[in-house]
Amino acid sequence: MIRSLISLLFILTVLGCGGSHVKMSGRVIYEDDGSPLTTGTVLLCTPTMQARGHLDKNGYFDVGTLGDKDGLPPDTYEVAIVGAVDSQDRALLTDKWYSPKTSGITVQVEKGMKSLEIKVNRNPKLPR
Repeated sequence: MIRSLISLLFILTVLGCGGSHVKMSGRVIYEDDGSPLTTGTVLLCTPTMQARGHLDKNGYFDVGTLGDKDGLPPDTYEVAIVGAVDSQDRALLTDKWYSPKTSGITVQVEKGMKSLEIKVNRNPKLPR
């Protein structure tokens, strides 16, 4: 019984008792020419939680915490992009993007917010 109550409290805390999540999507593009980053996962992090969105072939993503598109609670998030590699497993971005502490991108998510655009730098070591 106690274990069930603890589990229920945890789930309600994570879900925010329903309805408090902001459904949000976004796009990641290269700063130099506006073309999309087509591989990887966008992470939006606070000290206590992490939301993510997987990039599609056009650079778009939907944000989720428990599911792929369930949104995230309003808060301030640090952003990182992981898994952005080419077919030869070479990093497409500079190292700073792989950690929310070094990317330099912070997003304030508020109710009513619908989309986010992130501009990234290419890995200069790769041929274009």
